[in-house]
Amino acid sequence: MLIRTEAPADILAVDQLLKSAFETEAEANLVMKLRENGNRTLSLVAANDNGEVVGYALFSPVTLDGQDDSWQGLAPLAVKEEYRRQGVAKLLVEEAFASLKELGYPACVVLGDPNYYGRFGFVASEKHNMRCRWEVPAGAFQVIALRDGEFSGRSGLIEYCPEFSEL
Repeated sequence: MLIRTEAPADILAVDQLLKSAFETEAEANLVMKLRENGNRTLSLVAANDNGEVVGYALFSPVTLDGQDDSWQGLAPLAVKEEYRRQGVAKLLVEEAFASLKELGYPACVVLGDPNYYGRFGFVASEKHNMRCRWEVPAGAFQVIALRDGEFSGRSGLIEYCPEFSEL
């Protein structure tokens, strides 16, 4: 399995992957809008030995109480059905965190299953007095510091790019 930065030639394959991985086309449409509007910080693909795109992760900017501190939001994360439960998502997230740290991005957020994303080190945002704008189950909105002390003295409302409001 090769984890690499998304290339322009991957756009169609990523679009097809997202449309097959989720119940609606909302995530695929979101990714297209984020690309078009320049709100994609990092996007990685997982390619199998034949070069087929079988996994995808995208990171885009988020703000804390309206302030841009270079924090990132993970959404979406998708793996082709026949490749699930084989560690593909783990490889994508590990590579992404390494890249984000190297590039100086200090924190990441995600909205999703706490049991799933907890495996990557995410914790409930409530533990740091942080929240998102949507009504979500306790623990579903999660954060991870990629730099020591990043959450010290911080709390508030975390907001994604405007494209997320159109979902």
